[in-house]
Amino acid sequence: MDVKLKRAYEVPSAADGYRVLVDRLWPRGLAKVKAQIDLWLKEIAPSTELRQWFGHDPDKWTEFNSRYRAELKTNPAWPQLQSLARQRNLTLVYAAKDQLHNEAVVLKQLLERGA
Repeated sequence: MDVKLKRAYEVPSAADGYRVLVDRLWPRGLAKVKAQIDLWLKEIAPSTELRQWFGHDPDKWTEFNSRYRAELKTNPAWPQLQSLARQRNLTLVYAAKDQLHNEAVVLKQLLERGA
């Protein structure tokens, strides 16, 4: 299993493998054809309430990480993403400017740990 992270605004490449958009909202200003997304798994994204509370504030990262992991335990899309990761190389695509503090980072960590 190989899981990569990539911003939606970066140019897709053949090395990306299967591209999964993990944001609840489509990235602003990005044409669907240009994005080359294989699967938009918006259900895997944090709840609207959690996303709005976090607001990509790095000071809230630890608490966001904990709350998001708790949400994933009952999220029916989580087993689907785990299954995809076992079957093929994935690139988790996200729109956030902050490359260290976003839901894709949490998902990658969990997938790599086999959680």
